Amino acid sequence: MSSVRQVQVTFDCAEPERLARFWCEVLGYVVPPPPKGFATWDEFKSSRSPEDRDAWFACVDPENAGPRLYFQRVPEGRVVKNRVHLDVRVGTGLVGAERLAALEAECARLVALGAVHVRTLVADDENESCIPMQDIEGNEFCLD
Repeated sequence: MSSVRQVQVTFDCAEPERLARFWCEVLGYVVPPPPKGFATWDEFKSSRSPEDRDAWFACVDPENAGPRLYFQRVPEGRVVKNRVHLDVRVGTGLVGAERLAALEAECARLVALGAVHVRTLVADDENESCIPMQDIEGNEFCLD
């Protein structure tokens, strides 16, 4: 039996390219080259039928350390809380006021990109601070 070597995270969404480009900014990811045989993404898109033109998009970690993110257009919107979410680990190794300051600075940067600050959970006796947020389509994620 072989083991899994790669993981891709897939988002159902309304606007795949817009959401992919948002996550590129959040994570420092990049848009991969267009599919084989196409010089640009615009060339690829123009080769597709109108209903398939913007059906999907992706972004990748330029260092190939993180998973590929794939965004696929679906007709329905999100109606309930995500069962899985991403934790964007900006406070790793930090504690107390230093951690909270790093989280708040990143929160401000992401709000400027269109994310929504849901609330700030301040450290207590059991947990360090974190900031639940929503991306530009309402998908939940946490600054951790």
